[in-house]
Amino acid sequence: MSVCIDNCEVIENSQVAENIYFLKTVAPNIAREVYPGQFCNILVSDYGTPLLRRPFSVAFREKNIIGFLYDIVGMGTELLSKVDVGEKISIEGPLGNGFNIDGSLEVALLLGGGIGIAPLPFLREKLQKRGINTLTFWGSKTSGKLNLSLFDNIYFATDDGSEGFQGNVVESVGNLWSSISHANLKAYACGPTPMLIAAQNFFQEKNVPLEISVESRMACGFGICQGCPIKSADSDEYKLVCKDGPVFNSKEVVL
Repeated sequence: MSVCIDNCEVIENSQVAENIYFLKTVAPNIAREVYPGQFCNILVSDYGTPLLRRPFSVAFREKNIIGFLYDIVGMGTELLSKVDVGEKISIEGPLGNGFNIDGSLEVALLLGGGIGIAPLPFLREKLQKRGINTLTFWGSKTSGKLNLSLFDNIYFATDDGSEGFQGNVVESVGNLWSSISHANLKAYACGPTPMLIAAQNFFQEKNVPLEISVESRMACGFGICQGCPIKSADSDEYKLVCKDGPVFNSKEVVL
């Protein structure tokens, strides 16, 4: 799989929830290669500030178009939200390793915590094209951070109870566990570290395989800077989120 840098035309950059934006660009070379769970590094400014590219999971792909969901959390994403339709931005990718879809898989549970939902629409599309039944769970502090039209067949969880189940996203899965088919079942999760730890514990207890997409600051995207280490579960060595991940078997790493 080749990595390239495309100068990509922006065709959409719209707000879809509180501080959350959806960016779509024409990126034929990346779109041809990218797989669910991989990410791209985007140069958010041509003026050298901020200097480093920012990593974003690929949320959408259709023909020669790719899309990203992002939350405004700092200078980089604030600048990105100001990019207008018709402008071009430099995108590097695809980077990292994506999700694995087992050949015998029948049911997939997708868990997103906050903007951790970003890689899951692309994964969900791939799963459904293979005829795999998918159930999506999305958790957030409040309903304002949720896009209620992003998915169908989705279960919401909010800390304040303003939408769906009151509690976190892992608890919402547990609430419906008895109604979920457990035959050839696998779970996929992306979100903040406390959520991923909760998912690790829950699915390990249920003896259900789980893949996690780890969030980390990734400066280079290739493993050269060694800036995104994560401890291996079976040795004293460390893996790199950008190079060995961002997707891992949940039993491989210590969060």
